[in-house]
Amino acid sequence: MNILRKPFRYTFFNATLALILINTAVHFLAGALGINRNFFGLNVVGFVYKYRFWQVITYMFMHGDFSHLFFNMLALFFFGIGVERALGSKEFLLMYFVIGALSGLFSVAVYYTYGIFLANNGFQPWTWRISLIGASGAVYGILFAYAVLFPRARIFIWGIIPVPAPVLVLGYAIIEFGSQFVGSSNVAHMTHLAGFAFAWLYFFVRMGVRPLRIWKDAYRN
Repeated sequence: MNILRKPFRYTFFNATLALILINTAVHFLAGALGINRNFFGLNVVGFVYKYRFWQVITYMFMHGDFSHLFFNMLALFFFGIGVERALGSKEFLLMYFVIGALSGLFSVAVYYTYGIFLANNGFQPWTWRISLIGASGAVYGILFAYAVLFPRARIFIWGIIPVPAPVLVLGYAIIEFGSQFVGSSNVAHMTHLAGFAFAWLYFFVRMGVRPLRIWKDAYRN
């Protein structure tokens, strides 16, 4: 058997709720103790030049403010529990951390490469100072997974407008892509898109599942 596709024995132990509790505890402890989020956030200077390799995991537990934490954890609650029940807690955790780590590494690679470009053209490589924080990359991957596992599920926007889960993913992807190039904000839209991309890759490599085929078959009739 391909080791990449070796399944875990199914178990369920509410890993989603544990992640929410840990993220919440870390957020308030970091604030109370005055912890420098840049030390645990993922950035080029720390990861590449100071060898703080733990940042690829710890950045997922750092959040900028309460609203950042709240909306990430709310999405994780709504979509994570269903994904965890479908896949089992061990598979869910592997998916969560693999997608989160790869999304962060992708973002750091882009920041590093663009910084090199700026430096070679006489500018300060300001992208090296960007510190990536938050669980968004992993959470967007879980949203993608929910749409694959429950392709006919409908999600109510503002509690009113029913939207099929795959359409919601497509809509978010379009919004994030546009937001990456239009306007400026502290939101890592590129990392969100990477979460979708690596979730697709996870299904294909780990499970031999083709998400587009799943969605096509679900709405064929």
